[in-house]
Amino acid sequence: MLRAMPPSPRRWPVAVAGVVMQIALGAVYAWSVFRIPLTQAFGWTISEVTLTFTIAIFVLGFAAFAGGLWMRRAGPRTVAVAAGVFYGAGIFLASLADGRLWWMYGSYGLLGGIGLGLGYIVPVATLVKWFPDRRGMITGVAVAGFGAGALITAPVATRLIADTGAPATFAVLGVVYLIAVVAAGLVMKNPPAGYVPPGWTPSAAQQKQRAARSLTLSEALGTWQWYGMWAVLFLNVTAGIAIISQAAPMASEITGVDAATAAGLVGAISIANGAGRFLWASLSDLVGRRTVFLIMFPLQGLLFALMPMVDNFLVFTLLACAILLCYGGGFGTMPAFAADRFGPDNVGSIYGLMLTAWSFAGVLGPMLIAALREQTGQYCGALYVISVLMFVSTIVPFLFGSGANPSGSRGEPERLAPQAAR
Repeated sequence: MLRAMPPSPRRWPVAVAGVVMQIALGAVYAWSVFRIPLTQAFGWTISEVTLTFTIAIFVLGFAAFAGGLWMRRAGPRTVAVAAGVFYGAGIFLASLADGRLWWMYGSYGLLGGIGLGLGYIVPVATLVKWFPDRRGMITGVAVAGFGAGALITAPVATRLIADTGAPATFAVLGVVYLIAVVAAGLVMKNPPAGYVPPGWTPSAAQQKQRAARSLTLSEALGTWQWYGMWAVLFLNVTAGIAIISQAAPMASEITGVDAATAAGLVGAISIANGAGRFLWASLSDLVGRRTVFLIMFPLQGLLFALMPMVDNFLVFTLLACAILLCYGGGFGTMPAFAADRFGPDNVGSIYGLMLTAWSFAGVLGPMLIAALREQTGQYCGALYVISVLMFVSTIVPFLFGSGANPSGSRGEPERLAPQAAR
């Protein structure tokens, strides 16, 4: 008697939940809408207000590493729910700051940053297991939600601030984010052991990759490639976040537009940030992860070199958006790169620790461009310096060499055998 095959588990609800989580978490990129209201309400300086965002991004990377380790023991659902509680509570408690900077740093910066990191790693580490056939595409889709989160939050928060003030806005958003992240987190789960998507036939290279044991975190850290990937992510984020931190004043200085017009650049680069996470990651499924970075670094070098020469706001916006496409592309491609290179089983901890590159770049990028601007009196010199940095950075992905790509495309190194990492 023939036995009926069990139905294949559905993976798309998990993907949708992951995108919802990332959209809610990506609202942190809308922090700039609070800058003026907070300085006016409490007399804080711009630097003091901006430090809240810097703390949140710095904490994010380390919390993502902790979340990746925790997922190995507790599973993605538990970590995701905890992320929602930390993130929502941190933003809600920011409503009670009442002029106390240390409270704002501790609530939005520290607690919110912990929630950000715990939540960010869950969809990334989970979806690469559900989509072995399209790792680049699915991680790009997931983190595109993070990049696009500010598009939804910025206009809503701006309206709430105008109607109720910044403190009340924090309270409302904190509750909304807690509900959204926790609800989406309850859907997150790992696929069954040995899961293969229906209708997918792995290539010979993919079968070899699936048969190989995934490296542990300690084994991955025993390879130079992990540090090379950390450097690639760090350099890519440093360039892009420098633009994010100074977009509006830079546009005003170089193109001569007024502040209101320059502010429109912020929305445009937010769209590019989200789109780049999907587009470059999807392209990496076809041409290889390493090849994508070999394209993005020199391309950014050229774009940064052209920006000081442009006095037309539309052209300047197009250049900035192209850079942010690459910025987002790094986040979209790197999780799949890590899963290809070290295997998917421990990608939560391996890529989670790699996200500390984001933490340090989130501090260095804005500080670098601000310091160069102060020293030279203009942004042009800073843009040329970053241009050179991007051209030099091309050396790092080049060092990975060419070889068999686990996804079947060209230009990727084969995963080391486990004993080679010891």
